[in-house]
Amino acid sequence: GIVTADNRRLHLRKSNGLVKEVFQTHHMTELRGNVGLGHVRYPTAGSSSCAEAQPLYTNYPFGICVAHNGNLTNTEELEGLVRDGMMRHVNTESDSELLLNIFAESMADQAKKAAASGGSSGDALADSIGKEEVFAAITKVLTTCKGGYAGIYLINGIGLVAFRDPHGIRPIVLGTRESADGGKDYVLASESVAIDTLGFNLERDVMPSEAIFLDMRSGECHTHQCLPDLTPDSLSPCIFEYVYFARPDSIMDGVSVYETRLKMGEKLAHKIERVYPDHDIDVVIPIPDTSRTSALQAAYILGRPFREGFIKNRYIARTFIMPGQTARKKSVRLKLNTIKSEFAGRNVLLVDDSIVRGTTAREIVQMARDAGAKKVYFTSAAPPIRYPNIYGIDIPTRHELVAYERDEADVARHIGCEWVVYQDLDDLVDSVASFATEERPLPRFDTSCFSGEYVTGERIGDAYFERLHEKRNDDAKQANEGKASEGREEEEGR
Repeated sequence: GIVTADNRRLHLRKSNGLVKEVFQTHHMTELRGNVGLGHVRYPTAGSSSCAEAQPLYTNYPFGICVAHNGNLTNTEELEGLVRDGMMRHVNTESDSELLLNIFAESMADQAKKAAASGGSSGDALADSIGKEEVFAAITKVLTTCKGGYAGIYLINGIGLVAFRDPHGIRPIVLGTRESADGGKDYVLASESVAIDTLGFNLERDVMPSEAIFLDMRSGECHTHQCLPDLTPDSLSPCIFEYVYFARPDSIMDGVSVYETRLKMGEKLAHKIERVYPDHDIDVVIPIPDTSRTSALQAAYILGRPFREGFIKNRYIARTFIMPGQTARKKSVRLKLNTIKSEFAGRNVLLVDDSIVRGTTAREIVQMARDAGAKKVYFTSAAPPIRYPNIYGIDIPTRHELVAYERDEADVARHIGCEWVVYQDLDDLVDSVASFATEERPLPRFDTSCFSGEYVTGERIGDAYFERLHEKRNDDAKQANEGKASEGREEEEGR
């Protein structure tokens, strides 16, 4: 979805589907204004219905929209606060709606104070709202909402305000460029590649519990540390961003994703040499696309040729987020095709960024055998995933994870290969932390899906994880997808 602001009017377009399908030329011409928000997502909380597509909007006060990346972990408490304490209606299961309403209510409180002291109303009241009121409202959000999140609010007639959770789990960066009139244009995005593509210069990451307010009236940029008592080591970025989600040409918290993936491949190769010093690997083949960088470096360290054995169909979605094992299994064959000459008669080392449910890995191993591989070895640039991610990555409940209560030999038998080697967690952490600078160290990461340790304090076995299982297991996802499909059919019928 995209929303823009022009002369105190908001223009919104959002729907389900790929960006190129949702936004035609005539849609773009209707999105007038020089301030806006854009968002693409797959759902980790709630459903995939169009009603939950972002940006989300509320008309009171001023007209506020939100675009949000991440996940809140105290949603039950927040739903009660919004519904009973604020008398606001919660219309979806999206935690983004909670973020929107909590900020809107706090902005309403600030507006009432401004009106009481100045006697202004309407547009004049909006004009009287300054950075102090905006930062006070963001502070309320940060002290109320628990989890991993980053996002931007658009306040109609006032400006944009970006925010990042107190642990900096989810990423958000600031970019600038010189405007035509000699001033500055600003952009905020979840990855630096978006800033590069738009022709802006990357300035820096938004810090944990920091707010950046871009005043659309004056064009000025204001920053504020909303929770000044936090220590510098509170920054705990999600390490899975470096493993899988981020593009390799991104810079996250000052570290090149590409460089970290090279290091992951190097450390993975050294572990293979330790565990299997007499290995008979003939060729190293990546599982496209994310693992390509790690596989290239692993092949170099092992002294074996790097070959492209799988060709990817770029029009198939990510399989690990698809609801249902059957859909994932079918989509692997549609997503990848083999170059048989690279497999025939060879002992093949397959390198993937991670192994989640094992469905994709098992199909890929079988495809390699069908293409003529003598032996198939499988490696993961990430450690075993044994715990759910609760901060905005759709890693499922524990019982659906292939490494849950299985060691490497068990996983190898399950996916049908000769052996499996996982990255050690310490090596993964070092692969990222070693590229941080003295001025901006990275002493800590969120590694919860590997370690089961959650930086916001949740513990495996808490009631929260039972509720998570009820919402995220395959049966629940398929039910939600069915409801969303019915809703889309009704809309198309109208």
